[in-house]
Amino acid sequence: MTNNQARLAERGRETHAPTEPLPFMTATTPDHRAARQAEIVQALLNCVPAHALLWNAEDTTPYECDGLTAYRQRPLVVCLPETEDQVQAVLRACHRLAVPVVARGAGTGLSGGALPHAMGVTLSLAKFNRILQIDPLARTTRVQCGVRNLAISEAAAAHGLYYAPDPSSQIACTIGGNIAENSGGVHCLKYGLTLHNVLRVRGFTVAGEPVEFGSEALDTPGYDLLAAVIGSEGMLAVTLEATVRLIPKPQLARCIMASFADVRHAGEAVAAVIAAGIIPAGLEMMDKPMTAAVEDFVHAGYDLDAAAILLCESDGTPEEVEEEIGRMSQVLTAAGATKIAVSNSEQERLTFWSGRKNAFPASGRISPDYMCMDSTIPRKRLADILLAIAEMEKKYRLRCVNVFHAGDGNLHPLILFDANDADELHRCELFGADILETSVAMGGTVTGEHGVGVEKLNSMCVQFSAEENAQMLALKNAFDPSGHLNPGKVIPTLNRCAEYGKMLVRAGRIAHPELERF
Repeated sequence: MTNNQARLAERGRETHAPTEPLPFMTATTPDHRAARQAEIVQALLNCVPAHALLWNAEDTTPYECDGLTAYRQRPLVVCLPETEDQVQAVLRACHRLAVPVVARGAGTGLSGGALPHAMGVTLSLAKFNRILQIDPLARTTRVQCGVRNLAISEAAAAHGLYYAPDPSSQIACTIGGNIAENSGGVHCLKYGLTLHNVLRVRGFTVAGEPVEFGSEALDTPGYDLLAAVIGSEGMLAVTLEATVRLIPKPQLARCIMASFADVRHAGEAVAAVIAAGIIPAGLEMMDKPMTAAVEDFVHAGYDLDAAAILLCESDGTPEEVEEEIGRMSQVLTAAGATKIAVSNSEQERLTFWSGRKNAFPASGRISPDYMCMDSTIPRKRLADILLAIAEMEKKYRLRCVNVFHAGDGNLHPLILFDANDADELHRCELFGADILETSVAMGGTVTGEHGVGVEKLNSMCVQFSAEENAQMLALKNAFDPSGHLNPGKVIPTLNRCAEYGKMLVRAGRIAHPELERF
């Protein structure tokens, strides 16, 4: 446990910080840890070559966190299998020894979904990086789980095709991680999330049993388990291979950059575009502080005087794009846009998008650390949440820059703080929890595409009842009865919800009165 985490744990009762240990807070004696490590390493040496195992501190430290760097824990062992048989053997060995297993892709997740277990094995699937087949007639490709998101589109480009989901981390994130988190991206409004673009997933259960979900057909009989696995954050099965849809590259794409002097007008403009029956290929919003940060980073020509900027993209045939750009420009002008610029070349379009795509690294230049939140709200409440966040900045004495997938109401506020300052880290956590709870109060959800991981465990108590959490746990138990696959993530325990003060009270009676609370 780091000093910051220890201080937070000590102040748990005062601050509503989690008092129930998370996986990364699991305590054990050095002797017990060393003995358990030796036992696991010995067992796994029968499954993989020696070079595929890491257990020394300097070798495992790079795996101690994912993109959520506020929480860290070195895994007991890191395993990097090279074949499916090795993966199966590792899972069987870990199952036999009752060892927790956390599957890991590129480690770009932002909710701690790949945070290691202190007494477990981190199963890195980075070596499964081959594109196995491209079928241009069926418009599908079959890829291993470690293939980068952008690499799929690069390989399909020769056939005039591409893979639509495009998270900002697409140059690094893997399709296996995308499946775990049900990733979206700037074009998900028109082309859907990972869920809508994956036909089939194949892998292993926690016990090493082969399992397959979906098919290359348009539909499959029985329960739609593919939809359950996509977005399950690695808690149900280990993905090794996927078949994904490809779509034709549009003949033309153009982007509108619209400036607004007021965030409410910008929020209303988003709703107006959708209400007009227009489904843009992309519809993104950035507030003034974020615009300033990215402009200094990429020099895209953003309007620094605007309170908010909208990026609206149209793609299709030249005729379709021309007509849609005209309609969107009219709607945006009527909604109060003070300035409208339309890309006239592919390079200019990419320049408009460069700021949005580089929002996270741009934020890293102006703050020692940032915590990227992820929630959803109804589109009509965009301005309300921005104004609420502005008040939270004063309350928690921290800056926040905002970038939204405005078209589907998916928020990505970036709270700026210094992780070396325990008080700032604590205020940042409270700030983030406040954003999530406010999103739920406005009719939204605690996560849109980044997942729950460990970051949003408390916030799950706000959105879901004990009965709903029990249903989710029952689904996990059906796949993983031992609870050893990515344990401690996503589903909060009754104790945690009680400690967070979010247990439901009906008619003066509280559920589970036997649980200690304060």
